[in-house]
Amino acid sequence: MASKHKMGYKCRIAGVMLLLFASIAALIAVAVVQDTWKLSEYTKEYGIVIDSGSSRSNVYLYEWPGEKKNETGIVTETLNCKVEGVAISEMKVDREKDKKTWDGFKKCMDSVTRSIPPEKRSTTRLFLGATAGMRLLHEKNAQRANDILGDLREYLSSLPFMFQNASIITGQEEGLYGWVTVNYLMGNLVEKNIWNAYVRPEGATTVGSMDLGGASTQIAFAVQDDLKGPDYMHVKLYGYPYNVYTHSFLCYGKNEAEKRVLDKVVQWVRLPLCFNITLKASSIYDTECTKKPKNYNSSQEFTLFGVADSDSCGKVVKSIFDFKTCSSSQCSFNGVEQPPVAGDFMAYAGFFYTAKALLMNGTTDLDQFNASVRTFCHTKWTTLQKQKYWLSDKYLRTFCYAAHYVFTLLADGYKFDRETWKSISFEKEVKKTSIGWSLGYMLSMSNMIPSEVKTILPMSNAVFAGLIFLFSALIITTVVLVFIIIIRTCY
Repeated sequence: MASKHKMGYKCRIAGVMLLLFASIAALIAVAVVQDTWKLSEYTKEYGIVIDSGSSRSNVYLYEWPGEKKNETGIVTETLNCKVEGVAISEMKVDREKDKKTWDGFKKCMDSVTRSIPPEKRSTTRLFLGATAGMRLLHEKNAQRANDILGDLREYLSSLPFMFQNASIITGQEEGLYGWVTVNYLMGNLVEKNIWNAYVRPEGATTVGSMDLGGASTQIAFAVQDDLKGPDYMHVKLYGYPYNVYTHSFLCYGKNEAEKRVLDKVVQWVRLPLCFNITLKASSIYDTECTKKPKNYNSSQEFTLFGVADSDSCGKVVKSIFDFKTCSSSQCSFNGVEQPPVAGDFMAYAGFFYTAKALLMNGTTDLDQFNASVRTFCHTKWTTLQKQKYWLSDKYLRTFCYAAHYVFTLLADGYKFDRETWKSISFEKEVKKTSIGWSLGYMLSMSNMIPSEVKTILPMSNAVFAGLIFLFSALIITTVVLVFIIIIRTCY
């Protein structure tokens, strides 16, 4: 009987201890599974950039997965809204025009707001960058420029976004971010490999970018790391550093350069254009880019009699450049140092529209481009109106000058020759995305925007708590049973 009692006691102890250890193991397992099997899910991030140029403002909405690649987001343009009305540099002059522009802003921002999930709006960064038009206004009338930006800050900060700033960006920044945009869209900075992971392209090379706006023009291209100077900027994208030469020429955008050209010809008997035109003096001299003549009268009118004369037009266009002054081994123009152009280039904005008027889109030949300019400028006005029926007279009248200007800027200014000219591609967009500084700016800003992470647990809180309670109760119960069994064997 004693032996059977002893065996029963051992069996009970063994069974209870097995249950105790199993409960402890299960409790640990539940805790480990909940902690180690959890997943991190990155939410989609959004950013808004307003490009306020010398002609108009554009609102861009961008998005990217929160999980960045070497600290930089894979950014996609999802909305592009043109703000109706005048450029912001023309505000605070005419109340009716201002109202139309404010209505345009509100219409675009309403569209942007609807495109962003409500829960993401408060964390969506909002930036406004003003370019050359506002740079010129700030030189001319700093108070009006500051008042305009002040009103924009007040309006934008009232929106349901994380407003960052409304400021005037430098021409150098505009050129650099344009370069980033071009190379990002072309897949020169990052690409998907066969395992669906984003990596730097094998043997990747970058292309240069050239932007022609209304008030300024920019050139930017990557150079050797050891080149240094005020026009060299370093940028790190997707974990890889780049050294980029970039320079912006204020007053050499298409519209401002035209005023400089007209300033040169107002005293001519014949204007090298194919038509006659009467202009007010203010349309030429109400800018910091031209010097007002003595006894200036803004209401004075100039009647210019045009003839189809390409050579004269080319001559007057060249007169607004200084190709002689250079204190460096090589300059572009106006004494600005520039290393030799090399590799492929993309020319967009005003460059594209000028080339389009000449039917010279994509890649061209220098002599072919020059011949097209001469043909265009030698054509009679009435014939041009029929040939270029898709262009309004307002814009058509500018393209003889603009064609000569683009050719002179590229050939004599940036020093593209017969060989390197072939590497220029005149484009409006890449992969159905607008080319400009705003996307490049958003890419750079994504480095500094933190990502929101959702933690997905393998078990819900209720299930996890229930299992913890169950196995904890079993452990306590078995400990009590062990204690009871031990006490009984002692008596």
